[in-house]
Amino acid sequence: MTSFNPFSLPILFLSILTFLSLTAHAADPVYLNTVCENTTFSANNSIYQSNLKSLLSSFSSNANLDFYATNKGANTSDPVYGPSNCRGDVTPQHCRECVEAAVKELTNKCSREKVAVIWYDECVLRYSNRSFFSTVDEAPRLVLLNTQNVTDQDKFNQLVNTSMISLLTDLAREISDVSTGAKKFGTRQVNISAFQKLYNLLQCTPDLSGADCYSCLLDAINLVPWCCGGKQGGRIVFPSCNIRYELYPFYRMVATAPLPSPGLQPPPPDSDSGPKGKGKISPVIIIAIVVTIAASVVLVILAYCFLRRRARKKSDAINEESPKQPDGFLNYHASEISADLGVESLQFDFVTIEAATNKFSDDNKIGEGGFGKVYKGVLLDGKEVAVKRFSSKSLQGLEEFKNEITLIAKLQHRNLVRLLGFGIEGEEKLLVYELMPNKSLDIFIFDSKKRPLLDWKTCHNIISGIARGLLYLHEDSRLKIIHRDLKPSNVLLDHDMVAKISDFGMARIFYEKQNIANTKRVVGTYGYMAPEYAMEGVFSVKSDVFSFGVILLEIISGKKNSRFYLTEHAQTLLAYAWRLWCEDKVLEFVDSFLIESCLTSEIVRCIHIGLLCVQEDPQDRPTMSTVVALLGSDSIAIPKPKHPAFSVAKFIQMDEFSVNELSFSSIVPQ
Repeated sequence: MTSFNPFSLPILFLSILTFLSLTAHAADPVYLNTVCENTTFSANNSIYQSNLKSLLSSFSSNANLDFYATNKGANTSDPVYGPSNCRGDVTPQHCRECVEAAVKELTNKCSREKVAVIWYDECVLRYSNRSFFSTVDEAPRLVLLNTQNVTDQDKFNQLVNTSMISLLTDLAREISDVSTGAKKFGTRQVNISAFQKLYNLLQCTPDLSGADCYSCLLDAINLVPWCCGGKQGGRIVFPSCNIRYELYPFYRMVATAPLPSPGLQPPPPDSDSGPKGKGKISPVIIIAIVVTIAASVVLVILAYCFLRRRARKKSDAINEESPKQPDGFLNYHASEISADLGVESLQFDFVTIEAATNKFSDDNKIGEGGFGKVYKGVLLDGKEVAVKRFSSKSLQGLEEFKNEITLIAKLQHRNLVRLLGFGIEGEEKLLVYELMPNKSLDIFIFDSKKRPLLDWKTCHNIISGIARGLLYLHEDSRLKIIHRDLKPSNVLLDHDMVAKISDFGMARIFYEKQNIANTKRVVGTYGYMAPEYAMEGVFSVKSDVFSFGVILLEIISGKKNSRFYLTEHAQTLLAYAWRLWCEDKVLEFVDSFLIESCLTSEIVRCIHIGLLCVQEDPQDRPTMSTVVALLGSDSIAIPKPKHPAFSVAKFIQMDEFSVNELSFSSIVPQ
């Protein structure tokens, strides 16, 4: 008689739930969202309408394919282009069902618009009057998140990032030799503990090149901390690519035979439980078992050899495959950079920097970020310095490194950090700065222990210092510089708490008459990026003005904009400030530590200036010369601010859940 194992029921129950969650969509595709662009319309019975009907009809008839791209009316004045793409693990039958549902939904919702996109959990379908095949499109975008928080958010956020980047690196390696057509899809599960796993998924449309797929997915991964930091699940969906992570298996996985429960063992061969004569095993079964075991042993040996070889070559492979680093990077020396940039006087020998930091001892580490680590060092002449050591996994490559040297070497201002030199040897990239003993601004405004050390006079001086530093970059230096990554951690503080702007790796130089630029590769930190830059890649001096406005409001409130969403006050810090301003309760916005030391009229004026800087329309934002003038005088009249960007009215809410009723959906601004 077999014994009963009480632990087998929960395991069986979880297995059933997992199976249901992975098969529930077979009957009904899970709808996510539709965007119909309302700026271009076609008349009824027009050529475009006829071409669109033909296109949608072809989607339905060819939906058994993972990816189908076509155009209709290419020789007419109103052609229409469009692909359909199913998730990489979806079967052809379910792909067809999803695309047919998408066609029906688009026909009902976007009957006249010339541009539209619809997302389901299993597929995406889009069309346009322009040809966008083999082009990276990151707008419109959809963000979905699980509202449940994890316990250790910092550790979990790091795990999500590292596992996503690792999966992206492996996927990029797989598709590097294939320009288009390959299924650009990958999944991975990572152990969090003995009882919990993290599940990741990445996918691009097959028409993208390997490099474009990498770029699109990397941009999506960089959005995760901004939208979904600390959440149990999140999804970023672009027209050209998408990513997702959850704490449960949301994609189809290869089925494996479950291990027998300890309490439900099969009877031994000599058991009397069966009829006599049935206990013998046939020769065919014996041969099958032997062959299976032998094949398994061979596969294990081959897998072991493969993993050993892969581990030895991993670092070389990353350097060879990464689109961030040009060929020959490992052989690029400091003397060559000096010659390229004309900054020979700034060159440091690597041995000198290594000795100054006591071989980059952890005892000397004073900071760490996505780029790498910062160490305190002492040169032979006794001068204290800060050494920025770029990580080999940093998203900033050689070009960003050279860019920062070029800019800081040519810029000199009281409110900009001073570059003393640089060093490079092999993979090592080092920048040597003047030491800022008080480190960065974020430590003071977001640390509950150090926050009380900032009185209003110090805060006002810091705000004015940042403003003067930006004014120098935008108007008063030999070059017109757009910083593009201004945030509190990039504002350093010296002995006297004087603010100094740092980190110019992402900065861009404008020509004399240039006022605006556009990029497909958005870099920076979400929460401080202007909406036109974050969503469309358009940047200008007004982009930095927006970032300055966010920092100003963070200094006054003591609250971080990127962690303010989904609170009881408002969905963003900017929306909260705007609501209190409109309700004439603006002093409620001020941090309690500043109330006692501030002049009410002065701090209200600063909030007023901050709201001007974060207005949605870049044309409405003031220039930094105007900001500096407003901060320095009480007599200059200030215009009324308009609605800030990314406040409550700019959000679309979706009250729907996924098939397992765990992932609540919330769409961020387009």
